[in-house]
Amino acid sequence: MFVNGLGTANPPRRYTKAQCWDAFRASDWFHRLDRRAHAIAETVLLHDNGIQARRLALDSLEEVFRIDPDTLQRRFLTHAPALAAEAGAKALDEAGLAPNDIGVVVVSTCTGYLCPGLSSYVIERLALPRDIQAFDLVGQGCAAALPNLRLAKALLAAGDAQHVLSICVEVSSAAMYLDNDPGVLISACLFGDGAGAAVLSSTSGPGRRAVELTSAHSLTNPGERDALRFESCRGMLRNVLTRPVPRLAADHARQVLDMALDDTGLEQTDVTAWIMHAGGRDVLKALEARLELEPAELAYSAAMLREYGNMSSAFVYFVLQAALADRAPPGWWWMSSFGAGFSCHGALLRVA
Repeated sequence: MFVNGLGTANPPRRYTKAQCWDAFRASDWFHRLDRRAHAIAETVLLHDNGIQARRLALDSLEEVFRIDPDTLQRRFLTHAPALAAEAGAKALDEAGLAPNDIGVVVVSTCTGYLCPGLSSYVIERLALPRDIQAFDLVGQGCAAALPNLRLAKALLAAGDAQHVLSICVEVSSAAMYLDNDPGVLISACLFGDGAGAAVLSSTSGPGRRAVELTSAHSLTNPGERDALRFESCRGMLRNVLTRPVPRLAADHARQVLDMALDDTGLEQTDVTAWIMHAGGRDVLKALEARLELEPAELAYSAAMLREYGNMSSAFVYFVLQAALADRAPPGWWWMSSFGAGFSCHGALLRVA
């Protein structure tokens, strides 16, 4: 399976950490939370956490503190279809394909729920064929991109379509929740809004760099389910983020990489580019140590984290796009995403 087009999208407004801190201090929520919560937010937002700015689907930061089920649902309904369609349109344009060329659309999200699902809105906005196969994947958190791509690969191999449109979209500002829990506060300071899309085909498109997804592996550890997940609280999504997450991410990423290397007979030194999800600065540091990498080898992930924050499932599309734009060396590239479950997925990309 070949990646013949990539597209990414973000809300237009960029907010820095300092702006977020000022808005938090001016909000009613600052007085609802305790001093420990203030200290945690100040540390994350005013010191180096690997993030400089985020794009949020808000006209002003005052809106982020309007936290109630109806407001958050409207935010998701307004912005998730728009971001998904924008990223999808860019991917189609890069692939040089028309909407009628797409036989399958797969959409992943975890920051909101719609019925009918997001795929219905994408079909409408992009004028995709009415007889298209549509799949909505939910509940996989930050890890969702690789399962999305693997489903596309299986459908292409089965002959169900010539081209698949894969989309991951997250409106993290529609899953905002605040309380005095450190994990909840840190989560609120890390996540941004964005969408990534790829056009996937059985053959490489003409006149472009060949990016082929070859072997892929997954690992799910239900025993660590409570370490990283959403829970429903007061009719809203509350992100549970615990201290072991950086270690768990690194350990699971190591295991999945070893599966792939053992299966293919490759050595880690054969990997020429690393397309890694970045949960945050501490996760990147844990990955660097566990995978025995130099900081420069995770530079694309670090750069996307710094400018956009953690965009959950959409993040690795941005990293892959950055590596291609930078003309990263050809050869074997390793793409990996991890998140709720605790789950981790990885795939070898053969890049010309």
